[in-house]
Amino acid sequence: MRKEIPAPIIAVLSENLPDIETHASLDNLFLHADAPGEPPEGSKPVKTQAWLRRINKESAEPLAVLGKLIECHMEFPEPEEKMGLFGDPLPNRDPKIEFKNKLESILARCNLSYIAGGYISDGSSAPSKSLAQLIKGREIPAIDAEFNRALANVNSEPREAVSAACNILESIFKTYIADEGLPLPNKQDLQNVWKVVRGDLGFDPTLVQDDDLKKILTGILSVVDGIGAFRTHASSAHGQGRKLYNVKPRHARLAIHSAHTIALFVLETWDDKRAK
Repeated sequence: MRKEIPAPIIAVLSENLPDIETHASLDNLFLHADAPGEPPEGSKPVKTQAWLRRINKESAEPLAVLGKLIECHMEFPEPEEKMGLFGDPLPNRDPKIEFKNKLESILARCNLSYIAGGYISDGSSAPSKSLAQLIKGREIPAIDAEFNRALANVNSEPREAVSAACNILESIFKTYIADEGLPLPNKQDLQNVWKVVRGDLGFDPTLVQDDDLKKILTGILSVVDGIGAFRTHASSAHGQGRKLYNVKPRHARLAIHSAHTIALFVLETWDDKRAK
């Protein structure tokens, strides 16, 4: 789906790029990124804003152009950290580093992230998009809320996103158990409600004849356990012990996409079971 460059990002670029680039380097930067048309007239801030708005209006993939525009700034090397008299890190006043930090912050606020090589990710994937369509008509607020919470926090609050990735599985499993009239386990954590659901849907690798499918099903069982353990040890759902997990957006994205793939498979299998 075509997505435009958000207005807050246009504002940050229009305010900061003119302080770093000359008129000539601005022209080269936009042309290198395949921005449409000739350089707009006016001051550097006016030119930057006008060209960014033109990208949104005329480019087939505005976020792809954005990725190329900010590539050299996002991949600017981090300087060595300098320490103060009392061992505290000194703030870096390099305008290029400050601009990079501003870009990272505004991208996160807009639920976007930069990927090395000049790519912008919105955190979505094919399983996420398919799952969004599948849960849209089910009118299950808990599932819908956790789905949105996971994608909304993947860049800004990755721990929160990991928690939501696990919760969406728990919500789907508990909904399945309730709708199918199955007995709830005494302990209603992810692993135990998953055992009830996978047993009822026939997700038993020993019952599958095809060796390749058997390997995939075995992997799914392991992934669900891994997502549950990841939430326990690294998400915002629990306090931290001695070992502090440094959860990055890419870690949260891995948990989300894995959870959404499994959720999609469970819902499609459930629909298929009902149809029969």
